[in-house]
Amino acid sequence: MDNIRGAAFMVFAMLCFAVEDGMIKMLAADMPVGQIISIACFGGLIGFLVWSAIRGDALWQPEYLDRTVLLRSASDTTGSILFATSLAVVPLTTASAVIQATPLVVTLGAALFLGQAVGWRRWIAIMVGFIGVLIIIRPGMEGFTPATLLAVAGMLGLAARDLITRSLTVKLNGPQLATHTFALIVPAGLLVTLLRGQSFVMPNAYQSLILFGTIVVGMIAYLAIVAATRGGNAGIISSFRYSRMIFALIVGYLMFREVPDTATIIGAAIIMTTGIYTLWREARLHRASLQPGPAL
Repeated sequence: MDNIRGAAFMVFAMLCFAVEDGMIKMLAADMPVGQIISIACFGGLIGFLVWSAIRGDALWQPEYLDRTVLLRSASDTTGSILFATSLAVVPLTTASAVIQATPLVVTLGAALFLGQAVGWRRWIAIMVGFIGVLIIIRPGMEGFTPATLLAVAGMLGLAARDLITRSLTVKLNGPQLATHTFALIVPAGLLVTLLRGQSFVMPNAYQSLILFGTIVVGMIAYLAIVAATRGGNAGIISSFRYSRMIFALIVGYLMFREVPDTATIIGAAIIMTTGIYTLWREARLHRASLQPGPAL
């Protein structure tokens, strides 16, 4: 029952993230991406601060100055801004397909930097998954779009965030980590807008409504993620993250009439298959490590 509940919350969270991506892409047609991200994260920051206050948590935590926490938030900030920027210049389905490779990069990073044992099966899955990414990007081929590299860079930044999260030793809960990250993204988004020489746009009533929707949907998605990870088999529940690609296909078509080409579909299918296998294999090995050995 915990797995069913967790999977349902995870799928709902992925639906919300796909809708949020679509709204950001819609706004990016008339508004700088940095400004969009700053406004959305400022709203989220206020929301998380209110949440922490209701829970009775102190709004300032000394751990916010921890070097690892700062590095995690910097990676999250970089990845989020780069991925949001890619949404403005490449199809939603393409950017969403690239982001599916995040778990594979995290597994690779855990092996290289955290000393986590990765067997030959998962190494093969990682390599095949990266082939899927190359099929989507198509470097040196006619369909190659340099802007797609923004989505790849964003994916790497988000993967670094997840990898650093695994090594955190400080006692900060999810809302506190989100508060820390959003507090960095707000000025970073404004700085990016200035460095790109873009002018800030005063949103009209329609754009303000979409911005508000982005804030609300993003908060709901985060709450759903938290609910999904409470109990159940982490590997099974995490595999439902790949439903985001399905929702991205639907949102991309309904909002922008996007129809992904064959290469994007094939590449996304390869990434999703290898990613699900990697998560399943990791969860299986984790369960095996928790089982008591034979009595001596």
